Amino acid sequence: MKFGPVPLEEAEGAILAHSTVAGPARFRKARLLSVEDVATLRNAGFNEIIVATLAPDDVEENEAATRIAAALRFSGIEARPAATGRVNLHATRTGIFAVDKPLVDAINLVDPDITLATMPAFAPMVEGQMVATIKIIPFAVPEATLQKVLALAATREAFAMHAYRPMRVGVVQTVLPSIKASVLDKTLRVTEERLSRTGSTVSGEIRTSHAAPEVAQAIRDLADDSDMVLVFGASAMSDPDEDVIPAAIQSSGGTVFRSGMPVDPGNLFVLGERNGKPVLGAPGCARSARLNGFDWVLDRIVSGIGVTKEDIAGMGVGGLLMEIPTRPQPREPAPAPAAGTVTAVVLAAGRSSRMGGPNKLMALFDGKPLVRRTVERALASKAKSVIVVTGHQSERVKAALDGLPVAFADNPAFAEGLSTSLKAGIGALPASAAGALVVLGDMPGISAADLDRLIEAFHKSGDRAVVRAAHEGKRGNPVLLPKTLFEAVTHLEGDTGARHLVENGGVEVLDIDIGAGAAIDVDTREALEIAGGVLQD
Repeated sequence: MKFGPVPLEEAEGAILAHSTVAGPARFRKARLLSVEDVATLRNAGFNEIIVATLAPDDVEENEAATRIAAALRFSGIEARPAATGRVNLHATRTGIFAVDKPLVDAINLVDPDITLATMPAFAPMVEGQMVATIKIIPFAVPEATLQKVLALAATREAFAMHAYRPMRVGVVQTVLPSIKASVLDKTLRVTEERLSRTGSTVSGEIRTSHAAPEVAQAIRDLADDSDMVLVFGASAMSDPDEDVIPAAIQSSGGTVFRSGMPVDPGNLFVLGERNGKPVLGAPGCARSARLNGFDWVLDRIVSGIGVTKEDIAGMGVGGLLMEIPTRPQPREPAPAPAAGTVTAVVLAAGRSSRMGGPNKLMALFDGKPLVRRTVERALASKAKSVIVVTGHQSERVKAALDGLPVAFADNPAFAEGLSTSLKAGIGALPASAAGALVVLGDMPGISAADLDRLIEAFHKSGDRAVVRAAHEGKRGNPVLLPKTLFEAVTHLEGDTGARHLVENGGVEVLDIDIGAGAAIDVDTREALEIAGGVLQD
């Protein structure tokens, strides 16, 4: 392939290298130039044009990408039609993505003009999501180069989607005087939610004292009607062999393959088996819905991939999960309903009681009322629509927002506390809303870009997670609530927000660090002045 400028009279049949405007005509990159195209370019004053001219042994980019996709071996995945030298491959089933990294690496080493990119190994995916992409970088590649890639592709399966195989799971929880029943109840709810995304269910639960003999008997009792048994200890594991959970697995007639894993959170995990059925000692972090090493093991087992002690030992690289805000997700949005709409709910009903009289939402920031500034940023975000909850000085707030395309939800009970405004906002949501981005009206440091980061994380979670703004490890605002929590909001009472629901609702919580704006509100005169605001009467 030759690439570069050529006289216009030599351009017919060549491939246009860059998008070009020729008078009223617009030619896109990679266009095969015709006689008419050349005439149009000449009339527009062009004397030469940058093109790619294929050699006799070159294979055009779309054809090359299509042939590679046809040669690759995969299962549970389909290849979409080629465009601009790219073929995307999408999951045809929900489950776990497995990939042969050495094979992909070998293909990518053939020539930098041919690339194969995939999702990380063992990433959870849903049907329709993109798992890999083949991209031919130039407009064509030599047949000889292509043949090297095709030969590699035919050697073995490159990647596969392993569908979840729903399991019946028995749960054992040990009890000490220091552990509350509410903690055990929450653990069971979180476990049911964790299992539900794979179609699995809790087949039974037994609570015992924190002693190996009792736990061993519970494992035996549950194993008959279960495909797997999970054991939650009331006390963290201290000894990999003699502590309660590993000792109980062995006493039940099972085998412990490994105690401890190089994933944080998730270090105190126990991998065992009894009569061919997995018996897992859950780490303490598995009582929370947040991602931890336990999820990695559970996903592989339920998808039929399985886990060995060698697999556990190999999880250290990438195993530091404390700062990872989301599970690995594809670059393309998930199909409906995983890419639903988000409505911003701006809470603007409060009395500003700590201000001693003036309404802080009317304070001027750069000559503009704070409430208008906040709402304009919500409108500039990727939220589908904006609802403003009003209460105190309702007409004044509405006047400050005059001309903005928002809906209003009046809260006549605003004096009873924050929960009433939350309920008013959630109650006004459109039926199509998959999430509610709750924005406090008095946070001047929040930008439209900050809101977009929260919305993007929400969509990457499949519209299922709570997404919370944070700064330097501390939770803040705004908070994006998934539809699964809307009903629970209607039961809130008093001057409380959604914190209780977020932390105890059995839903994964993603903290996204958006900077100092997540922690800056203006509840006092001093705070407002420091933030740059000017109070109005």
